[in-house]
Amino acid sequence: MVSSCEQDAIGIVGVGNMGGAIAENLLARGWRVGVHDIDVHKTQALVACGARAVQTPSELADFCNIIIIAVVDAHQVEEVLSAHSGLLSAIGAGHTVLLCPTISPKDVTGFAQAIKQRGAEVIDAPMSGGPVRARTGQMSLMVACSKALYEKQQSLLNAIAAPVFFISERVGDGAKTKLINNLLAGINLVASAELLAMAEKLGLDLQTTLSVIQASSGQSWVGSERMGRAIVCDPLKLTPLAHMTLLEKDTRLALEMGLEAGYSGPLGASAVKTFKEASASGLAECDDAAMLEFLRNYKSQ
Repeated sequence: MVSSCEQDAIGIVGVGNMGGAIAENLLARGWRVGVHDIDVHKTQALVACGARAVQTPSELADFCNIIIIAVVDAHQVEEVLSAHSGLLSAIGAGHTVLLCPTISPKDVTGFAQAIKQRGAEVIDAPMSGGPVRARTGQMSLMVACSKALYEKQQSLLNAIAAPVFFISERVGDGAKTKLINNLLAGINLVASAELLAMAEKLGLDLQTTLSVIQASSGQSWVGSERMGRAIVCDPLKLTPLAHMTLLEKDTRLALEMGLEAGYSGPLGASAVKTFKEASASGLAECDDAAMLEFLRNYKSQ
């Protein structure tokens, strides 16, 4: 029952790179945080920081009335909500669920409908910026929900992210905005890796070239961040902050979203194809900075 929940406690389902970073940020700010993940090592690491680990999503709903879902894809959200001891078996009036994964707008609206049927409220709240920024509350959050709910949860939203963008009152618009952003991030990452691979063939020093790009018109955040790491370390040996498969998924979802709306541009399709080829080449579980390695000897397929 909602009445038994701890007031002002936050639950997080999925404490990988992003969810774990959000938990660390909230704990550091004095929030009470409950966590659940299929990987018990991840939850135990957060217990050492002061979090409370629970065994199932439904138990998390008993602990708190605000639950952040920070898993990877729509299949995992479905498991969190509808599997045995899932959230839908425990939430009700008084609960609020934040949907933070990057998934299709159709999936967001479907999950939101199922949550609302239980009497709970929903915030469509995809996130961007990576775990380093999430850990300090400086990632961005794209929020779509009723204005009243947005204002009600503003203290939490502002603790999680800066900036927080209120997109609209239409659930699903947050997901649309995130996919637009991530398709551009994917295009920028592929372009940055391609041009550094070209620079290398031309005999240019990569760090100097990247420094010029960072101070000039070719600069992009994702290109600078990913290529900066790929130059300093072997990109195939980096501990993944974002697996290649994530942008493969996100760019594909964005392209499909555009096609459903009747729009198809040249660059998005190229980025989708490149991420698919990079993953198929054996880089699926590598950090997406490994795009540089993939494009060093690229041959169009």
